[in-house]
Amino acid sequence: MAAGFGDWLAQFTQVNGAIGDLARDAAADPDWPDGPDELETYTDHLEDAGASEAALDVLADAWARYAAGS
Repeated sequence: MAAGFGDWLAQFTQVNGAIGDLARDAAADPDWPDGPDELETYTDHLEDAGASEAALDVLADAWARYAAGS
């Protein structure tokens, strides 16, 4: 995977729906992690920020899409 998850996620900032919401939140978050490029990195960040279970589910779904190369 050439681009990291944050770069991959950024392509969805104009998309309506949950992944777009996550992408916009990530883009607006000055502390959004640059890596390491592992799901746990981003899960820990959202948990530390007090994210809802729904937000964590969206993250997991987005990560699955990213990891599958879509």
